[in-house]
Amino acid sequence: MGVDVIQLQGVTKHFTVRKQKSLKESVVNARRGKLHEERFTALNDISATIQAGESVGLIGPNGSGKSTLLKVIGGILAPDTGSVRMRGRVAALLELGAGFHPDLSGRENVYLNASVLGLTRQETAGYFDEIVDFSGIGEFIDTQVKFYSSGMYVRLAFSVAVHVDPDILLVDEVMAVGDEPFQAKCMRKIQQFQEEGRTIILVSHSVAQITEVCDRALLLEHGHLVEDAPPLVALERLRRGYSAEIETTSRVALESLSHASLNAVHLSVMGGPQGVSPLELASGDGLEVKLVLGLPEPVKGMHLKIGIDNALGEHVLTVDTWNQLHLDIGTHSGLVTVRFSLPNLCLTSGDYHVRVFVTDKDGGILARSNRAGTFSVQASGRSAGYVDSDVKFSVDETRPL
Repeated sequence: MGVDVIQLQGVTKHFTVRKQKSLKESVVNARRGKLHEERFTALNDISATIQAGESVGLIGPNGSGKSTLLKVIGGILAPDTGSVRMRGRVAALLELGAGFHPDLSGRENVYLNASVLGLTRQETAGYFDEIVDFSGIGEFIDTQVKFYSSGMYVRLAFSVAVHVDPDILLVDEVMAVGDEPFQAKCMRKIQQFQEEGRTIILVSHSVAQITEVCDRALLLEHGHLVEDAPPLVALERLRRGYSAEIETTSRVALESLSHASLNAVHLSVMGGPQGVSPLELASGDGLEVKLVLGLPEPVKGMHLKIGIDNALGEHVLTVDTWNQLHLDIGTHSGLVTVRFSLPNLCLTSGDYHVRVFVTDKDGGILARSNRAGTFSVQASGRSAGYVDSDVKFSVDETRPL
């Protein structure tokens, strides 16, 4: 049995939302101010236990209470009822610039943050060069942080958090602000922490991050903990919760500008019947996207792009006639039908929607639809992430050393 390092028991957190919009309104309603306040429950009776060495993801729709729960665990907020028990040193990267004083330099903020996290000045001095090197902002370390970009904020804050020797690392979605090389560096550091047996709690909307990093996922909805399960199980329930929203948004009218119109978008399985709704694919099936364009005037050098996003809004695939396919479509007018064929589309199980953009040769948008159509995929479940693969595994016969 592992050692419990975090115990949440019946954690509830309320906030008061005041509805006065001006000082005058506040004064006029001073005696009946409570009529202009609303109590909002951000967390409702949350109970969970996290053991040493576990990596746990907090997932859920926007406003479900993920960041609030992370702040309660980190001691930034106190619960109104319930208890939080912690064991070990905690380092938290909760929001952009949290804990940084804008008028202090990067160097001064490193020492300030490290002292808040429990390090002596001498200990911080021993880590200082590593912190600056990891952040990659050496030439700006003596500049006031109010002049930093958002990416520089995150790089320095994350670097401090992971170099104070924490037992528990709390990370909110701020990693998405950094550029790709820094995100890769952060993921390598998190993997190193996992190998060292440290505990990680991660808030993210990225399916890839949750499935790659986490052992468990806690799904929150309207402040309630509705699922505590392996990541794929929790993410599947989250996707089901989004299904109604996807169905609604998929009916958004096609947006057309004066130069062209996107008259229709049809999705079908390659080689299958037309007009099937709802459209369901097996992993490995081909998808055909047929567009009907109305061009009242001749358009020369038209570019077309389709994209596929998953149920969580994450970008999965893009096909562009110019940038990827390098096609010169020529000049067309009137009603024009075009087809994109995507054979062997090996996606993991879930719901997907198709985006369509039509531009002129200079990139000006002629017509578009962010929800041109939806389809679902049933996959083998043998792989996680964006791509489904029918995995085969074997062990060769061993020989004596």
